[in-house]
Amino acid sequence: MDSPIWLFLFGILSGFALLRVPLTGFLEPVNPIVDVIGVLAVLLFSIVLILKGVMHLIDSRRR
Repeated sequence: MDSPIWLFLFGILSGFALLRVPLTGFLEPVNPIVDVIGVLAVLLFSIVLILKGVMHLIDSRRR
């Protein structure tokens, strides 16, 4: 398995971690921004993994 695949998987996990982190105190106002960044990270890395999987299926059918 390619190492970028693991990086994309860890990117998804870090996006979920950003969604679950509790921000209190002076960081509480940036909580909506952190949530948006977490959702975007999960969506982006998931789409990239899906596209890489489809590209691999298409490439393997050509052989």
